[in-house]
Amino acid sequence: MVRFFIASIFLISLLLFATPSHSGIYRWVDENGVIHFTNCPQDARFKLYIRESEDDVDRDGNHSSPPFGKEQNQFDSLIEELSEKYSVDSALVKAMIKVESGFNPFAVSKKGAKGLMQLMPETARRMNVVNIFNPRENIEGGIRYLKYLLSLFNEDLRLSLAAYNAGENIVAELRTIPPYRETIDYVRKVLAHYRSYRP
Repeated sequence: MVRFFIASIFLISLLLFATPSHSGIYRWVDENGVIHFTNCPQDARFKLYIRESEDDVDRDGNHSSPPFGKEQNQFDSLIEELSEKYSVDSALVKAMIKVESGFNPFAVSKKGAKGLMQLMPETARRMNVVNIFNPRENIEGGIRYLKYLLSLFNEDLRLSLAAYNAGENIVAELRTIPPYRETIDYVRKVLAHYRSYRP
C-alpha cells in the first residue's frame, strides 16, 4: 500500500513538472519533401521550430499566429525544385509567396484564398490541388497556374501577375492591369521582391 502511494506521488510529480515552461510549433520534413507541423510531437523526427512563450498569448488567453515570415528561406528547396519542373524563375515564385502569404502555409485571406500561394478553392481544383494547405501541393498548384497565365498573356509578367491577383478574365478583357489599388500594389510589391531575390 505504501509502495503504491509512493509510486502514485512520483507519477503525479512527473506529470506536473515534466510539462515544459515553453511550448511551441514543431516541424518535420519527410522523405517526399512534405512539411509537417504539430504542437504535440509524438515522433522524435519533429524538431522545435517556433518556441511559444507567455508573450505569445494575448489577454484573452488565445495563442497568437506563429511568425512564419521570420524564416524566409524555409521553403527554398521546394520552390527551386518545383520552379525548375515548370521552367519558372524560382525568385519570382518566392517573391509571390512573400507577398501572398508571408511564407505562412496556413494563411487564409478574407476572400477565401488559402496557403502559401493563396489559391482560391476553384483555382486549386483546376490545378489538381487536393490538400490546399500542403506546401508542396500549394506551391506546385500556384506555379502551374502562373505558368498558364504567362502562356495566356504571351509571357507578359506584369499582366500575368495582375491576372493572378485580380482574375484572368478581367485582365484579358482590359489587356492591361486593372485599375484596382490592390492589384496595382500587388504587382509592384512582387516585382520589387523579385528583383531583391534574384542572384
